[in-house]
Amino acid sequence: MSNGLSSLNKWLQDTIFKPLEDKKMPVMEHLVELQVRLTRAVIITAVVFVGTFFYADMLVKWLRIPLQNMFMPSSLSWVPTDLPTVPFVFLAPAEALWQNVKVAGLFALVAVTPYILLEVWHFVVPGLHAQERRFVGPFVLLSTVAFYAGVGFSFFFVLPFALNFLVSYGVNAGFIPQISIAQYVGFALWFLMVFGLIFEVPLAITLMAKLGWVDAPFLRRYRKWALLGSFIFAAILTPTPDPFNQCLMALPMYLFYEVGILSAGFFNKKKPVPEGAAVPAVATAAAGNGKVPSMGLPNVGEGDYVGVPTDRRR
Repeated sequence: MSNGLSSLNKWLQDTIFKPLEDKKMPVMEHLVELQVRLTRAVIITAVVFVGTFFYADMLVKWLRIPLQNMFMPSSLSWVPTDLPTVPFVFLAPAEALWQNVKVAGLFALVAVTPYILLEVWHFVVPGLHAQERRFVGPFVLLSTVAFYAGVGFSFFFVLPFALNFLVSYGVNAGFIPQISIAQYVGFALWFLMVFGLIFEVPLAITLMAKLGWVDAPFLRRYRKWALLGSFIFAAILTPTPDPFNQCLMALPMYLFYEVGILSAGFFNKKKPVPEGAAVPAVATAAAGNGKVPSMGLPNVGEGDYVGVPTDRRR
């Protein structure tokens, strides 16, 4: 087993990491390479945007699914809720077109994110050491997977629950639901993006622990502040000011903080013990022969004992 792992590691070093090592390129060549990679990323994003804009109406329909449906994990299907039909309206002439452009652009950006990260990897990796490359590569991959997992979790579970609660509250209060397409699209996309970032919290804490910035005892000591900060950030990030959505964002954020504590305890960077922290040689020698060291006082020998002075007037 160990021979197989060593062979795999050697193969990765010879075929992937070593060809990417820095060739000591001049600054201008680095800038030219950056320009080329940015141009590629922009062109690919533009091409994908054309395709997503062609299907923008269908993407908006998908985005409307969580409004009046709940996802059932047991049957892996959407079940309609008891809400009445909620019509969408637009309040400006270009509102519907602009929302299609916004949805198509964000879907295109999410779709080409792996390619953009690949371009960033090829640009950054020549300046990294072998140990850093072995850590940064999996970290970027896990970050991408965590972001997509957060978006999916929000779309299938959190967003339907939040929308059903808010619309039901308005209907029970006697109001007729009519939602602006711009308000709904902004609410849904912001919710999805924020939950994608929330799922990055454990990885961010792990990275800080790996760099030696924080450790598990430090994070445990500031648990109360982390809980308070979660609610403050949730109050800033929620698209609506109601406390319900604030709790929906704050509680998972704090939960992932606890997961980050466990991860930090496992991946914490071991700090080297400085040489000055060791027991001084003088004290060690004194402990070995049972004598108190002189602490650098002059002319204090083996037989020079200094007693407690007495008052001669007594």
